[in-house]
Amino acid sequence: MSSSVQLLEATGSALRDALARGDWAAIGELDAQCRQAVDEAMAEAAQDEGLLRERMQDLLNLYRELVLTCQAEQRRLAGELVQLNRSQQGAKVYQLFT
Repeated sequence: MSSSVQLLEATGSALRDALARGDWAAIGELDAQCRQAVDEAMAEAAQDEGLLRERMQDLLNLYRELVLTCQAEQRRLAGELVQLNRSQQGAKVYQLFT
């Protein structure tokens, strides 16, 4: 297995772990590392083509999961912001009458 495929595998694994922990800062850093690992692996595409294809498919599946998780987190945060805004508006109304 070429070093670029190993790097791709290790970076993908670290990204999966960060996703499981919900560590968004680490996900951002690992995303950049994954992009670099993909570029390196594509440059060496002649070696281990079948294994590279398998790792790329794994990474694609991981990114699908990551996008779905990000969308769910975005909806959750949007709901919290709406609730916070309503609470603040209610507090302002309450202060008007006290």
